[in-house]
Amino acid sequence: PLPDSYSPQYVEAAWYSWWEKQGFFKPEYGPNPRGVFMMCIPPPNVTGSLHLGHALTNAIQDCLTRWHRMRGETTLWNPGCDHAGIATQVVVEKKLMRERKMTRHDLGRENFIQEVWKWKNEKGDRIYHQLKKLGSSLDWDRACFTMDDKLSYAVQEAFVRMHEEGVIYRSKRLVNWSCTLNSAISDIEVCSYLHANFDISVMKQEVVVATTRIETMLGDTAVAVHPDDSRYQHLKGKTVVHPFCDRKMPIVLDDFVDMNFGTGAVKITPAHDQNDYEVGERHKLPFINILDENGLLINVPPPFLGMKRFEARKAVLQALKDLGQFKEVKDNPMVVPVCSRSKDIVEPLLKPQWYVDCREMGKQAADVVRNGELKIIPDHHLKTWFNWMDNIRDWCISRQLWWGHRIPAYFVTVNDPSDVDGHYWVSGRSEEEAREKAAKRFNVTADKISLRQDEDVLDTWFSSGIFPFSIFGWPTEDLRVFYPGTLLETGHDILFFWVARMVMMGLKLTGKLPFKEVYLHAVVRDAHGRKMSKSLGNVIDPLDVITGISLEGLHAQLIESNLDPLEIEKAKQGQKSDYPSGIPECGTDALRFALCAYTSQGRDINLDVNRILGYRHFCNKLWNAVKFLCGSESVSDRWILSRLSAAVALCDGGFQAYDFPTITTAIYSFWLYELCDVYLESVKPVLSRTDSEGQKQADICRQTLYTCLEVGLRLLSPLMPFVTEELFQRLPRRHSQDSPSSICVTPYPETSEVSRGQRSSVRMEFVMSVVKTIRSLRADYNLTKTRADCETSHSTLHTHFRLTRFN
Repeated sequence: PLPDSYSPQYVEAAWYSWWEKQGFFKPEYGPNPRGVFMMCIPPPNVTGSLHLGHALTNAIQDCLTRWHRMRGETTLWNPGCDHAGIATQVVVEKKLMRERKMTRHDLGRENFIQEVWKWKNEKGDRIYHQLKKLGSSLDWDRACFTMDDKLSYAVQEAFVRMHEEGVIYRSKRLVNWSCTLNSAISDIEVCSYLHANFDISVMKQEVVVATTRIETMLGDTAVAVHPDDSRYQHLKGKTVVHPFCDRKMPIVLDDFVDMNFGTGAVKITPAHDQNDYEVGERHKLPFINILDENGLLINVPPPFLGMKRFEARKAVLQALKDLGQFKEVKDNPMVVPVCSRSKDIVEPLLKPQWYVDCREMGKQAADVVRNGELKIIPDHHLKTWFNWMDNIRDWCISRQLWWGHRIPAYFVTVNDPSDVDGHYWVSGRSEEEAREKAAKRFNVTADKISLRQDEDVLDTWFSSGIFPFSIFGWPTEDLRVFYPGTLLETGHDILFFWVARMVMMGLKLTGKLPFKEVYLHAVVRDAHGRKMSKSLGNVIDPLDVITGISLEGLHAQLIESNLDPLEIEKAKQGQKSDYPSGIPECGTDALRFALCAYTSQGRDINLDVNRILGYRHFCNKLWNAVKFLCGSESVSDRWILSRLSAAVALCDGGFQAYDFPTITTAIYSFWLYELCDVYLESVKPVLSRTDSEGQKQADICRQTLYTCLEVGLRLLSPLMPFVTEELFQRLPRRHSQDSPSSICVTPYPETSEVSRGQRSSVRMEFVMSVVKTIRSLRADYNLTKTRADCETSHSTLHTHFRLTRFN
């Protein structure tokens, strides 16, 4: 028998393992007239547990996968995890320091990597457990990790091929450098913060320049002014002398200078600023690097040599005052680049790194969107796409880390004193292959070649960029079975960092787009519109929403995290404010439905847990509706079938347009407002009749109600797989040998299944308006708890006839 009330814990306990055991999540091989749907998961980082942003991604992806599966398509949703080089290394280093007071250097490279693998195994298992609890219908036999042997081989192959073609090259350029991490970092790992800074004006002979980074003036090699600035025309071709050394610096004319900002004269430090770097290239200026990898000053005169960068700031300012070259200080709020991982200020540093030449690949990526081969949804993201692709810069792919794919490049030394140019970089799938390449290049025997592999690892986005085809066996022929995919669904915040790289790498290495469509969802924020942040205490584990958790339980999670004591206290206050009684048990189905209901294209999601709880009550309504059929038998009529048909049409259109709010609204309105609130109430008198005519009417109603429940559950199944499976299995179905064993493999409803009655809809709308008026009168006269007679008068015979038919 069906339990009296809905319990998420009861409903969601066993269905997932049964689905998995039955093989419902596996693709069918061979020809299929309904087509193929293939999608790979955006592999979560093994830095920790999944949060509600991941839950949104998986709710959308799973309901799409289930919808395509129910349409009879060969369906594959491929799981995996990302090694997340820099992010994972940082959290493991913090853990080492907190628990053992050790750095990675104390352990050494090999032992440290073993520690990271331990972390990966623990967190990877946790992530997969969370995905299963979310109901994600992934083919787990295909689960992969970006540092698995198969994927690592593909990464190596991609690098070697692109290096041999000259698309990957080595160059000394400005990079985002974290002095704390001792590594280059990507743009996505650089946060911009508005900082109260000061413009310091400095006299340089006849020119006054202003700067907020006074310590970098030790690396100045020129002063720039705008060529049209009349104030400085007399200085054309002249030089100024650096105040702390005998360096003569030319005054250069460059359009980069804004003559209306500050003094109109700008100091140029080519080795420590991107704009200055480009000015230095144009005017062939010297590049003087004044910072080492740890942020200590080098290549500068005493007493600044060896100082820390921010100590030098004070020292240089004082020295300028002593020389009489300091003019004034002004407030100037500015944007400061900060490393999102280490929280230290990012320095532009000149470092030799590996780069990908993105010019041709970027043009291809722009062209496939312009000509319609690749569709990006919603289309307001097209502007961002073209802005990135049309102005793309070469991609720095090397990182000075230990955790990641070690770069398959080798520094060559030829053991022959007669060779003056014996240093070179070669790439290879193995050291032996690299040695053979080097011997051939330098025309010597292999025994005269010495190799040293690059210590650096590849940017995580490099392996992520080939993920859609590396998981299917590239560069082998196995790739043809499921590549290219159908859809890429992810958050809009990684449109360039991941989506663009996959498109570029797919076209470059396979000659094909990795997917036909890209659907971008919004970012999940808390109920106050704040970004999810561990230090704010608003990062929520989806399992805590599913099973519920006390405030004390939330606090305990903070204590076990990597946050420092001050951040923990701040986060506790945030949790106490938002969840004073903890988080109530909502269940997986309610969480999934809420996330999809929030997904209005283009807007960020301010997630309120109370709204999720409301959808748990909705599950209870479903429960009672089916219990009504199972226990007392049920009724319906042409109107409810017409409303069901309308809901089917809206859902089908919504899935095709990735319009999830339309889907959730249509289903919610049908079940709650039309089926439960109106029809289950209206058929109760019919079921209570005992005469033969009444019994005939009741039988007709039961059949129609059964149709509503069965079709309605199938409509809802992609979004709420657990409760719909439970109720579907309990329906008094018309059993046959070919009946599907699970709702997740039944056909998704089509409008042709359900009749539409326009006339019955008009009649029912009229009756409902009368009922609504009567209910309002009862409320106005405080008769809500009284059974009162109601007398109606009719303006026409037609109205009288329409109403008396429903007595």
